[in-house]
Amino acid sequence: MNYFPDEVMEHVFDFVTSNRDRNAISLVCKSWYKIERCSRQRVFIGNCYAISPKRLIDRFPGVKSITLKGKPHFADFNLVPHDWGGYVYPWIEALARSRINLEELRLKRMVVTDECLELISRSFVNFKSLVLVTCEGFTTDGLAAIAANCRFLRELDLQENEVEDHRGQWLNCFPESCTSLVSLNFACLKGEINLASLERLVARSPNLKSLRLGRAVPLETLQKILVRAPQLVDLGVGSFVHDPDSETYSKLLTTIEKCKSIRSLSGFLEVAAYCLPAIHPICSSLTSLNLSYAPGIPGSELTKLIRHCRRLQRLWILDCIGDKGLGVVASSCKELQELRVFPSDPYGVGNASVTEEGLVAISRGCPKLNSLLYFCQQMTNAALKIVAQNCPNFIQFRLCILEPTKPDSSTNEPLDEGFGAIVQSCKGIRRLSISGLLTDQVFYYIGTYAEQLEMLSIAFAGDSDKAMLYVLNGCKKIRKLEIMDSPYGDIALLSDVGKYETMRSLWMSSCEVTLGGCKTLAQKMPRLNVEIFSENNEMENCTDDRQKVQKLYLYRTLVGPRKDAPDYVWTL
Repeated sequence: MNYFPDEVMEHVFDFVTSNRDRNAISLVCKSWYKIERCSRQRVFIGNCYAISPKRLIDRFPGVKSITLKGKPHFADFNLVPHDWGGYVYPWIEALARSRINLEELRLKRMVVTDECLELISRSFVNFKSLVLVTCEGFTTDGLAAIAANCRFLRELDLQENEVEDHRGQWLNCFPESCTSLVSLNFACLKGEINLASLERLVARSPNLKSLRLGRAVPLETLQKILVRAPQLVDLGVGSFVHDPDSETYSKLLTTIEKCKSIRSLSGFLEVAAYCLPAIHPICSSLTSLNLSYAPGIPGSELTKLIRHCRRLQRLWILDCIGDKGLGVVASSCKELQELRVFPSDPYGVGNASVTEEGLVAISRGCPKLNSLLYFCQQMTNAALKIVAQNCPNFIQFRLCILEPTKPDSSTNEPLDEGFGAIVQSCKGIRRLSISGLLTDQVFYYIGTYAEQLEMLSIAFAGDSDKAMLYVLNGCKKIRKLEIMDSPYGDIALLSDVGKYETMRSLWMSSCEVTLGGCKTLAQKMPRLNVEIFSENNEMENCTDDRQKVQKLYLYRTLVGPRKDAPDYVWTL
């Protein structure tokens, strides 16, 4: 195809949106590499320490959209210390200095400071979209800078961030000329806000499609917002508490009936169950419902609500819905593709829980299900086999038993055969999390049948090093492997070190890996960063190679050891 002019090939490449496909295109020949290099506008970086900002800028000088991840996934479970790293400022500084025309930035598990947000707002004149997911380090002062200075802002999405609220007036900083907003999410903010400013901002944003409110936004304000923005497609409710006999509640009923465009509903951070009938008129149009932050809704009311949601494709819910409630989901939501059931009591002290009964009901009633996260009290092999037979299209399957080493609740046998059935039937599975009593046998099944597996999370599982070896040797596409509290040591770690260069990362905590094993790995594979750390600095000045490593984080990199590691992180 070299006889086509470069301009034609660049136009063709514009239709290739997958990062993986773009990478493959760049390897075909020097001409395609050059064209792809200059035309790539979107870049995904799964580890901020795998590459330097300068290398990114040199490789893709026309980049406009960057997705960047920082801390390891287990940071979500408080297994990564607070000051481990993941600082985004060096990236923003380098991008600003190079005069990159950045328009979109998506950050996950990174440390973002107010200084960083100020620099973004001052450096990129066409900046349009900022998405921060489980980030920390910034305050509402930084948000005020974004609001005041990004004249073309279309999206400000704050998901599960730790934000220090210095003042509740940051929404005031949006200039009166700001009419470009399409998506605004500040549900994670807990402080007071200027409600009048919020109403005015919504009123002058005719293209606003997604709005997710914090708990400080009362039902009265919600009603006024919906009057001004009946075009909303995605609505996140803050407070939903009011007297159902009041004039405000009556107005809300009338207003909601006119919101014909809403397809996604979430929030209800504060809710009175007796107010829920107000949203029944829009339930029949919903395709997405997220009530995972609404512990105030009892299971009986959840069931009533879901009976009205016949078109749901995505449902996030708390386990207080119970097995009977999941039965209602199964009979009502025939189009369901993604289900997440979170624990209302993660310590398992309360009575609210779901079991294998609810999961089997879902599998029988929702044949299109392809993504599952399921926190439950117990599970059986028989149930998992039924699920595998009924739902062979799983791409993600994450099952978390609250008692992590619990066996089959009917037979007291390991759950090997049940998870084995999942990986044998679900040929396309790419992400898998398993729990319960598990032996090496289940990992033999995973290594043999999970040919498309990219990410595997393990805890309290397996008998020996063989388990980890089955996965590393069998899963050719594995990219991320996370292991916690399992009996895998140096033999498993060192048997096939070349495998790690094809992976993004390996995490091992509370396993049998030793300091000597980690040193050997670092010597054999200099292009990997091998980090070991312990919050109590017990590895400091340790000379005994037999010392077990508390936490190991291994990842491939093109830039060598990072320079911002705290004292307790030892890069070998």
